[in-house]
Amino acid sequence: MSIRENVQAVIDGILRGEIVETFDTWYADDIVMSENGVEDRVGKAENRAFEEAFVASVTFHEARVGRIAIDGNEAAIEWEFEMTPHGGDRIIQRQVAFQTWKDGKVVREVFYYNKG
Repeated sequence: MSIRENVQAVIDGILRGEIVETFDTWYADDIVMSENGVEDRVGKAENRAFEEAFVASVTFHEARVGRIAIDGNEAAIEWEFEMTPHGGDRIIQRQVAFQTWKDGKVVREVFYYNKG
């Protein structure tokens, strides 16, 4: 599969609400992830635990994809998530996921968003 097809498979999985399952399929064992480029999380186990905790902490209502840019082994995806954090108010979070791919897996992903 091409990187474009792989990126679309990740998007499709997330839009189906299969966030952890998509992570298991498309992310490398040595994945490095971070929020706004701060405090890298290294390895699949640490990042899977982070994803599980995030999914368990919110109720998702809808996810939408904006622009997608792919250049070589890198991809940027605009996301808009409508969700309610447990114990909080319904919010819309807009973010860009910047991915680096190698051998059909995401090896690095940084999420950029405004925390304010």
